[in-house]
Amino acid sequence: MDAVTTTLPDSTIGTSDTFPRQQARTQRFTLGAPRNITVSADGERVIFLRSASGSDSMNALWVLDVASGTERLVSDPQVLLTTDNGGLSLEERAQRERTRESGGGITAYATDRAGKVAAFALGGRLFAAGLLTGSVRPIDVAGPVFDPRPDPTARRIAYVSGRLLCLTELDGTWRVLAGSDPAEADTVSWGSADFIAAEEMHRFSGYWWSPDGNTIASCRVDTAPVEEWNIADPANPATPSRTVRYPAAGTNNATVSLHLIGLSGSRTDVDWDSNLFPYITSVNWSTAGLVVHVQSRDQRSTMTLQVDEVTGATDVLDHDYDDAWVELVPGTPRLLNDGVLVTAADRNGARRLLVSGEPVTPTDLQVRSVLSATPKAITFTANDINDATSLHVWRRHADGRLAALTNEPGVHWMTEGGSTTVIRSASMDKPGATVTVNSAHDTTQAHIIESFTEIPLVAPDVQFFRTDETGLSVALLLPQDHATRYGGGPLPVLLDPYGGPHALRVQRTNNAFVTSQWFADQGFAVVVTDGRGTPGRGSAWERAVSGDLATAPLNDQIEALQSVATQTSHLDLRRVAIRGWSFGGYLAALAVLRRPDIFHTAIAGAPVTEWRLYDTHYTERYLGDPSTLGERYAASSLLPLACDLERPLLLIHGLADDNVVAAHTLQLSSALLAAGRTHEVLPLIGVTHMTPQEQVAENLLLHQLDFLHRTLPTPA
Repeated sequence: MDAVTTTLPDSTIGTSDTFPRQQARTQRFTLGAPRNITVSADGERVIFLRSASGSDSMNALWVLDVASGTERLVSDPQVLLTTDNGGLSLEERAQRERTRESGGGITAYATDRAGKVAAFALGGRLFAAGLLTGSVRPIDVAGPVFDPRPDPTARRIAYVSGRLLCLTELDGTWRVLAGSDPAEADTVSWGSADFIAAEEMHRFSGYWWSPDGNTIASCRVDTAPVEEWNIADPANPATPSRTVRYPAAGTNNATVSLHLIGLSGSRTDVDWDSNLFPYITSVNWSTAGLVVHVQSRDQRSTMTLQVDEVTGATDVLDHDYDDAWVELVPGTPRLLNDGVLVTAADRNGARRLLVSGEPVTPTDLQVRSVLSATPKAITFTANDINDATSLHVWRRHADGRLAALTNEPGVHWMTEGGSTTVIRSASMDKPGATVTVNSAHDTTQAHIIESFTEIPLVAPDVQFFRTDETGLSVALLLPQDHATRYGGGPLPVLLDPYGGPHALRVQRTNNAFVTSQWFADQGFAVVVTDGRGTPGRGSAWERAVSGDLATAPLNDQIEALQSVATQTSHLDLRRVAIRGWSFGGYLAALAVLRRPDIFHTAIAGAPVTEWRLYDTHYTERYLGDPSTLGERYAASSLLPLACDLERPLLLIHGLADDNVVAAHTLQLSSALLAAGRTHEVLPLIGVTHMTPQEQVAENLLLHQLDFLHRTLPTPA
């Protein structure tokens, strides 16, 4: 066990603010932080987005001149437009939901290869910025504009408008490249990522420029095969319901194909067996060629294909197979300028970096993403396979040398250009993150990009544990005034997990624990655990949830609770609560349904209650095809357990959620009512899978606290 304590700065003492209000106003302390950071090819400029304060949601475009360390405001959305969200296209609204983007202003931008010109959409309009001069101007094209991208040579800008992929010259002369064929149905779109790509593969773009700027590789997406679901607004019955195409497990996905579109009007289809490999997971176009990564529907097989840029024919560069599933690794595959293929895959129990198919990292290191790659060096993130609480930046040199570029406990990330590197580091030492700019031309001085984030009104007091049986990473938080107010005695316990694939909660970063600390300060011993199925701990660890999303995650929460209780006297196991959101909400409801002997009350926010209602790519990866493996879905569903509820349960759900739709909560509530089991339901009007609305987010925390106080047993 080791403990980390942080102290609040004096400037926060005496404020009339409250933590729930502050967390809501600052959008979980993300506002005012530098984000979306890129470095120009020559290393002379660092481009980033940042809002003006910790409570300002309007992001502006900034440039830091590396030589002088001077920051310049390039594009201020408050000046460019008087309104923002009124002009958002449906495509941009959907992407913001997929990326969990709750900010406003300039939320994304793209640059040319040299990093001299940036393009962005604001209020549905197109803007171009000269990053050397600081000049910004609108380009008058038909909109609404979404995902604009300059070509690598900065001669023109491509963008998406509705179903259309469009192109404009810098003088505003624009035309449609694809999507205007009257024979195509209105379910067809060009240049946009489909729901599955954006939500589950984190592929947010649907088109890519060739290095010479003369061709675009574009996805064509037809959602006609996908079932239509209706999301209504019960608070406004006069408002028509919103129809979405949702690919639930076992049902049809959108049909996605890839095409090469020449600026002269030519169009070439990219050819591969899309029946066997329907998922396009990534596209990478370098001077060595165009590489497409595709995946089978059951996700056990992937292929890396090199595309003939004239004929559209493909050659297989790499093939991978896994009996459970092949994990998608961000930043891979990449074809280097010398033709060498860089990938990452599970080999000998660990996720390893592969160069020309050969593992080049050891089995005690779990590779998490590839950040950049050249013939000289490959930069990637990885963690010790036995400890995912920290994430570090590593470099593999052409001669085979491996070097850690960060070593302090925490979560680190890096981007680079020319001789300049930018490292973002978050640790337990202080709130937020530090963004440091270093240049090889001036090794005597590093520049810190200023952050305007607010300091949280709580200071996490975290003790880290590791269980003996499974080696789980566990964090324990106690009230700051535990000794004086509570006499140091046993406290009611609140488990605060996510607990599922693709997300970690026990990270050695201060901000990861601020909400848990607030609950602790209300009189709880808060336990946070990353169980099997979460990232970073090797192949077998992640695959412990294969075929069963319930058993291992729940058993690990119980193991962590009991292990911490044997190592400290501060936990009152007669009063144990659990709360969570999304997979954490599923886990919370599962806990009181399956193990009422341990868990005495639960709060389940946006829970998946019936996996047949969740999407294809996520659910089928773990449970398979429901038409042939229905028993797996039944075993992981909460609905058959409704008659077993004997503890208090609060269900919370945003009625506008198009990811975990409200039907999950409503079906469980209906089953509970039919079984005569008392429970509570809190519907959130107009709320999606996020809760960015300030008043909702603030009062949601307070409502949960009230529920815990009302429903936990009274101490004997």
